[in-house]
Amino acid sequence: MKPLIGVRASDVPELTRALAAALDGGPAVWPAPQPAADHLMSHNRSAFAPDGGSSRDIAGEVGDRVALVVETSGSTDAPKRVLLSADALVASADATHDALGSTGQWLLALPGHYIAGAQVIVRGLVAGTETVSLSPGAFDPTAFAEASARMHDHVPHYTSLVPTQLARLLDAAERDAFVGAALRSFDAVLVGGQALAPALAERAEHAGVRVVRTYGSSETAGGCVYDGTPIGDTRVRFDGGRIELASSSLADGYLGDPERTAAAFRTDRDGTRWYVTGDLGEFTADGLLRVRGRADDVMISGGVKVVLGEVERAVRAVSGYAEAVVVAVPDTEWGERAAVAVAGDVGDEASALLTLRTATDAAGLAPAARPMRLVAVDRLPLLVSGKPDRRAIAALLSD
Repeated sequence: MKPLIGVRASDVPELTRALAAALDGGPAVWPAPQPAADHLMSHNRSAFAPDGGSSRDIAGEVGDRVALVVETSGSTDAPKRVLLSADALVASADATHDALGSTGQWLLALPGHYIAGAQVIVRGLVAGTETVSLSPGAFDPTAFAEASARMHDHVPHYTSLVPTQLARLLDAAERDAFVGAALRSFDAVLVGGQALAPALAERAEHAGVRVVRTYGSSETAGGCVYDGTPIGDTRVRFDGGRIELASSSLADGYLGDPERTAAAFRTDRDGTRWYVTGDLGEFTADGLLRVRGRADDVMISGGVKVVLGEVERAVRAVSGYAEAVVVAVPDTEWGERAAVAVAGDVGDEASALLTLRTATDAAGLAPAARPMRLVAVDRLPLLVSGKPDRRAIAALLSD
């Protein structure tokens, strides 16, 4: 066993030093968001000083293999603390650089307490380049552009974003040439965390932004499938439509939760270890992985199974609905029906609903998938990870 060190995720230099030590076999690291960090500090002020002191505290003990503990950022399930070894983190970083064609310098624009942010730091450590980071706080496109200007000229530039950040950068780029030039300067912009709407992907392509769609999770040390193709030694299979992944980057399990660990990780007779995801998927005709939606996000409408992720994909292809969210709401006749929430003005609701229903029909979905309700709000409820709060949205649309 070895110590698990809690580090403020907002203190990027300290987090970087702690991760470097962890990769070399030192104490494991738990990057904590500010509320959790303050909780640790209140229990041990001498070791977790708020002003000029150490931003660390002993958060417990973990197995000798573990280098990093991160909490999941799921939109429906209770958070889990994922145990990642140094070998898994390095395997993921190496696979990313191989997929991108080279090591390079990374810009950190995501919180370090999530795997996507922590892995940006790890990639920089593996590459031996200094990671440039944004200041803590709300994401700002101008600050992103200014930070990109501090990156070295002689190496490839990479960053990792969620779709909402990409949308804000593209919006800003239409008004500010400096932001547009900064965004185009990256050799690759990894986009993950949630599905990338087709309309947003098209905007990025037209703007000259080199987007790489990533699929993965904390349990796979971040993205392990890029643009539908597994990277590194990642393998993909399906069990009843549910995606399962095997890779050198798989987590060891969940901290203090053997039951969840046993349910999520399975080992074949040949010793191959698989992570059972919560997603449904399939291979396309050209062999690429297509994620259909969440396995727990399937409704029964009029006796027909409807994958809400597929409905959402069709809706988001409609102009003005790139960030719309589709949830199931109760219906006295059908049992459940799809409902759409979107930020902004939709004009005439009946006409807008007809357009969305036409889109789901055109996508080849059953009539049971047609949205029956549309609600426009000023702002969609979000989780701290930036993902839509689907429970809150479902409650809003069910009222």
